[in-house]
Amino acid sequence: MNAPTDPFFTLDQVAPGVAHLQLCRPERLNAMSPPFFPALRDALLRLGAEGRTRALVISSSGKHFSAGMALDVFAGDLSLLDTSTARSRLAFQDGLRQLMRCFDVIEQARFPVIAAVQGGCIGGALDLAAACDLRVCSADAFFTVQEIHIGMAADLGVLQRLPKIVPPAVAREMAYTGDRVGADRALAIGLVNAVLPDAAATVAHALKLAAAIAAKSPLAVAGSKMAINYAVDHPTADALQQMTLLQSAIFDIGEMALAIEAWKNKQPAEFAALGAAAPI
Repeated sequence: MNAPTDPFFTLDQVAPGVAHLQLCRPERLNAMSPPFFPALRDALLRLGAEGRTRALVISSSGKHFSAGMALDVFAGDLSLLDTSTARSRLAFQDGLRQLMRCFDVIEQARFPVIAAVQGGCIGGALDLAAACDLRVCSADAFFTVQEIHIGMAADLGVLQRLPKIVPPAVAREMAYTGDRVGADRALAIGLVNAVLPDAAATVAHALKLAAAIAAKSPLAVAGSKMAINYAVDHPTADALQQMTLLQSAIFDIGEMALAIEAWKNKQPAEFAALGAAAPI
């Protein structure tokens, strides 16, 4: 996994249990053209199926994290964007949901995903970042719901996820105005977990977080992510009921004994990987 996997990004195993996906088209501001989406989806699904990854960092190269959806998409085959008839609207809906699923896999992965953002996180890039578990950024970073400037509502998940990350009124302000949110304000509103001096320090911090996560029981981490994801969208009573079923599925005395022994001795534990998913 230590070679370029796609023209849009590279994917490397940089430490035990830690993978690093880096957008690699800085000359295009890491803009997302249509083939990017299934490539990202397939890479995440492959990591999940292999079962070895315990945390993933998504970063980029160049001045900006990503300029979002490439504008040439809207100058290409306009038949794909046609909503003039019932059939075309149905096809439009199907195509849009397929794009949404390409970011859903980030949220649904068994391992946490950390976005390391420098420069602009614009439009579709904010949809991507919002689907991640954690976000850290450089001091020059800014975040914007760019779609409002081109006469459309953002539609790849940011309007659904952002109000669960930042105060809803702030999410509304971002969505309605498209104003840039700088690094300091992003930290103040909870959009990011940390602000670092520059891009290199941001990636280093993200990888350090990923390594700390990867050192924990992957079973407990995966269960924690499932519980939190469920709790965000469900009443507490329902989430507690889900937790009783989830805990009965992942409770492992041997795993706990290993973790406790390592914690007492202040040494890393050798946890088994989650294991490969059954092939379809």
